[in-house]
Amino acid sequence: MGYDLDFSAITSNISLFAQGIGVTLQLTVLTALFGLTLSIGGAVAALHGPRPVRLLITTYVEMIRNTPFIVQLFFIFFGLPSLGLRLSAFVASVIAMTVNLSAYGLEIVRAGLLAVPPGQHEGAKSLGLRPAVSFLKVILPQAIATVFPSLASQVVIMMLESAVVSQIAVTDLTHIADYIQSRTYRAFETYFVTAILYLVMALVLRHAFDWCGRRFVFAWKAPR
Repeated sequence: MGYDLDFSAITSNISLFAQGIGVTLQLTVLTALFGLTLSIGGAVAALHGPRPVRLLITTYVEMIRNTPFIVQLFFIFFGLPSLGLRLSAFVASVIAMTVNLSAYGLEIVRAGLLAVPPGQHEGAKSLGLRPAVSFLKVILPQAIATVFPSLASQVVIMMLESAVVSQIAVTDLTHIADYIQSRTYRAFETYFVTAILYLVMALVLRHAFDWCGRRFVFAWKAPR
């Protein structure tokens, strides 16, 4: 028995798809801002903090990297209310995505900091730069430039994994696709278009990061 493609259900719900894309991008932007900031701070603490802090960070990284993202999301959204902390679905999603991204980003940034040649530290010290200035002006730019492609890829991966937040009724792109499919019963067309939209968003994000890298990050990197 043949199957007749019918994309009228898609064209008639373009505004809903646009809404879902907007929510997905909001989640991604907020997660990238918070997650990458925490990644840098966590990496510095993991390398130079006191032993208890380093142990705590190591435990955190191992716990997040070795548990499913959906379990982390459910713990924050369904588990924390048992302790009296109730969060909206959107806020819980941002927190869960930030926690997940920062665990991976932390390790990436730490690798970048370790990759900076010792001579750069010594050169900055010989110029009389204070440790904080040396880190911000000399060490960090080189570390970020080294690992920027990996950080960008991790953000894109997190954007794709954000589809999971539809399970707690966040009206992201996947939630909208589920809603449209449940009303129109055009599963093939709905999820085909949804997959294409995620592909386009991922490619646009990668190109945006590439542009930012060339325009800001690699230009910021101090010559060796």
